[in-house]
Amino acid sequence: MIFVAPLRTWFVNVPLGDGSIDVSLSDCDVTVAEPPGGEAVDVKAAAQRALEEPLGAPLAERIDASDDVAIVVTDMTREAPDDVLLEVLLECLADLGVAREQVTVVVGLGLHRPMTDAELEAMLGPHADLAVNHNPESVVEVGTVGGSEVYGASGNASDGVPVEIGLPVANADAVLSTGVVEPHQYAGFSGGAKTVVIGAGGESLIRHTHGPETLAREGVRLGRLEGNPFRELLDEAGDLVGIDLSLNLTHGPTGVLGVRAGDGRRIVRELATVARDALSVPIEREYDAVVCGVGAPKDANLYQATRGATYVALGDRNPLREGGKLVVPAALPEGAGEGTGERRFYRRLREVDDAESLYDDLREGYDPGAQRAFVVARVLCEHEIVVTNSEAPDVVEECLMRAEPDVCDAVESGSDVLVVPDALNTLLVACSRADGGLRTRI
Repeated sequence: MIFVAPLRTWFVNVPLGDGSIDVSLSDCDVTVAEPPGGEAVDVKAAAQRALEEPLGAPLAERIDASDDVAIVVTDMTREAPDDVLLEVLLECLADLGVAREQVTVVVGLGLHRPMTDAELEAMLGPHADLAVNHNPESVVEVGTVGGSEVYGASGNASDGVPVEIGLPVANADAVLSTGVVEPHQYAGFSGGAKTVVIGAGGESLIRHTHGPETLAREGVRLGRLEGNPFRELLDEAGDLVGIDLSLNLTHGPTGVLGVRAGDGRRIVRELATVARDALSVPIEREYDAVVCGVGAPKDANLYQATRGATYVALGDRNPLREGGKLVVPAALPEGAGEGTGERRFYRRLREVDDAESLYDDLREGYDPGAQRAFVVARVLCEHEIVVTNSEAPDVVEECLMRAEPDVCDAVESGSDVLVVPDALNTLLVACSRADGGLRTRI
């Protein structure tokens, strides 16, 4: 753990879109939260090794050469080399006698907007022709999860939550998936069954897992797997769907840090351990403001970019003092966002005058997608969120947040500032939880 006395002449580099900006924070005490990092691996070689040494039975024991195979991949809101992971899976399937024509690649959109042909080609390269966008309205029910652990709005126990899955997945003989195990606001860490049951699922499971009853439960928090009911529902749903094998990776400041293949629960646990070691930074004091770096692809719209603020404020250790502010540089070329969930998020935020009334209203329930409005409202009840450097300042102002041209316009002179260059991949934890890096620099 490194602590250096703060300096007062500052130029800090933070991500913005596909590039970065230099931010001047003169006359401020500035500390930079930099995770330890870890050693990067070659993705393709690591993926090949992972399939050769899976956690659980090898792929050869999970599928037959005659199977029609669905491979669910993440969409462009996730920073993952899906083209590389897909290439390795296709090579392995070919070695087992599964022809390319037997494979359908399903883009796990959840309620995000469909990807364009150009975007699919950029993401999947020569295998884009195999891809179809998930349609959340074209699903079939495969069972229910939760049972007596699931409660409706009345507070009475229900028979469980229906698990719906897209037809290309439901009709396949074998289901594989790619994914990224990274800090997630609700699931603790993403990856595993989540790519399939949320990305290629229907609204029923999304509505419940992202609803106020679930999000308010003990254990539903960033970076937590054990005792997390959100994560447990996803894994139970994955059992119903019958995910034969997942190929996931985790990444940090230096690049991809590890790849695992096999049973979803096991790969998530292993990669989450790798991620925690690489991404945890201990926090021992409070700050006036936190600059939350996001960058592409998450800062394409306000729905995704607000994760920078909520990950910081609702993580293991909120570094802000009472009344402190969260500053999020974000390009926002898509404004609030264009998918079903993004539009619901935008509508709920712009229809109210204050965060407190919105939070109280959303506690009674909301449509899937609006959960992001729920957690943003929760943060706004305690802290101001300022979005800077965006192409859509009017959208920001409509959504109970403040827009400023630049970070320096959002931070008052003399402030004690914490800069988190990669807020989505930094776990701010209490000092007893981890050793990491807090440092200052010019």
